[in-house]
Amino acid sequence: MRVAILGAGAIGGALAAILTRGGHEVEVTARGANLDKIRADGIRLIGSWGDYVARVSAVECLSVHPELAIVATKAADAPGAIAANEQFLRGIPLVVVQNGLEGISAAADAAPQADIVGGLAIFAASYLKPGEVRITTGGPLFLGTGDENHDVPARFAAGVLGPVLETIVVADFTGAQWTKLVVNQLNAIPAITGLSAQEVIADRGLRRVLTASIRETVRVGRARDIHFASISSLNNTLLCTVGAGPLWLGQVIPLAMRRRMGSTPNPGSTQQSIRRGQPTEIDYLNGAVVAAAEGTGVATPVNAALVAMVHEVERTGAFLPAAEVVARAR
Repeated sequence: MRVAILGAGAIGGALAAILTRGGHEVEVTARGANLDKIRADGIRLIGSWGDYVARVSAVECLSVHPELAIVATKAADAPGAIAANEQFLRGIPLVVVQNGLEGISAAADAAPQADIVGGLAIFAASYLKPGEVRITTGGPLFLGTGDENHDVPARFAAGVLGPVLETIVVADFTGAQWTKLVVNQLNAIPAITGLSAQEVIADRGLRRVLTASIRETVRVGRARDIHFASISSLNNTLLCTVGAGPLWLGQVIPLAMRRRMGSTPNPGSTQQSIRRGQPTEIDYLNGAVVAAAEGTGVATPVNAALVAMVHEVERTGAFLPAAEVVARAR
């Protein structure tokens, strides 16, 4: 099948590689050194999904009409990437693999004639250098349309992706987005400190800050009547218990995340962006929690502090000491 992938970074590159390995004809969009490297040598995938070099067609804008398209750019770049290729996306399923809460609505505005499917990558991928991606932690891909009565595009996409990657269609995609938002709380502190996710969780003070940001996220979701979907070891009962309980109890969540990650250092996507000198998605992660809290009466001071510190590191290029992060998030 002809599959197009907009954005051949960590997630897009990984999906392009395994789809090519599965026998599909894949075209990816990329820019700069990444585009040049993929054209010359393909995409090298290493890590939990094996070592494989995928030879794909690499372009700045799509050149052929695909039967399935996947958007794997950063959230802020997605509307522009979709609009630039909109003529090739009409009438086909368009899977938007995005962090945050706005992926489906933003894609629908940019490509009104496409069948929009939301996607959540539960696996962890690192963009090592142009043309090379490592899977640090395996996991499935969740798909949903936000409308359980119109999930045909999601099931079509799952039929293509399922043979190469565990793919789960969920009826309540909003609930899944919120659970992934909880998981993504682990992005900010590594980006601020330069530490791996594992090192952040091992540090008692940073783990407490992470736990506080998770509890704020859960409380905002509860105030908005969200039923958190079951993802990995997280579920609605556990998250609601943590949201209502004391801070010490909430640390069971980051500790459970640590067990799942294994030993390969995971920098998180936000730190990867900073190290490449690119804008981060922090406004779609912790910033989404702050925005969603408006009008609910739930305070989100820790999430707001983390957003501010990530933007500071973006501007200065200097990581902050753990003790300073703990003090500023208090």
